[in-house]
Amino acid sequence: MTLKNTDQRWGAISQLFHWLIVVLILVMAYLGLTMGDLPNGPRKIDIYALHKSIGLTILALVVLRVLWRVYAGAPAPVPGTPTWQQRIASVTHVLLYALLVAIPLSGWVLNSSAGYPLQWFKLFNLPAITGRNDGVHEAAEGAHELLFWVLVVLVVAHAAAALYHHLFQGDATLTRMLPGRRKAIASAPPSPTPQDSPDEIV
Repeated sequence: MTLKNTDQRWGAISQLFHWLIVVLILVMAYLGLTMGDLPNGPRKIDIYALHKSIGLTILALVVLRVLWRVYAGAPAPVPGTPTWQQRIASVTHVLLYALLVAIPLSGWVLNSSAGYPLQWFKLFNLPAITGRNDGVHEAAEGAHELLFWVLVVLVVAHAAAALYHHLFQGDATLTRMLPGRRKAIASAPPSPTPQDSPDEIV
């Protein structure tokens, strides 16, 4: 497997970005849906801090992934894919990238407008995007939640489309984002053995 993308499949770097972001999104979804019900205390503070740190990590990874895609390109559409499906896939990818930038940024605004410090895994502080403001805080909170659910819908649709292509279309839409070598298109013919030669003297 090559590091860069090819016409047939995504390279190792793109695959690493993709699956790492997927895992982090799943962790973030779990934390975001459960941390509000935790009792007040040090553990809740730590979980919220972890949520923020992972969100910042996703933001950085998405920016790096977009830059890598600009540099390394993208595979050509799978042969036989209708034009309308290609367009939907392109729009979906753009929306996913936009949401994965907008959601962490809305969380950053949410945190800043509440007047809380923002740290990345307790290693360093990041500057506030806005000053403390209850109106901005309420708007950012609503936007953060709404954008998350839009992301959920798009991710489910994206995964369902990939599975549909894999299970029912039998094409490489899913497998070219999975690790592994491509199968050889054709095997070399076996070398003739002495027994196969018609001129062999018995």
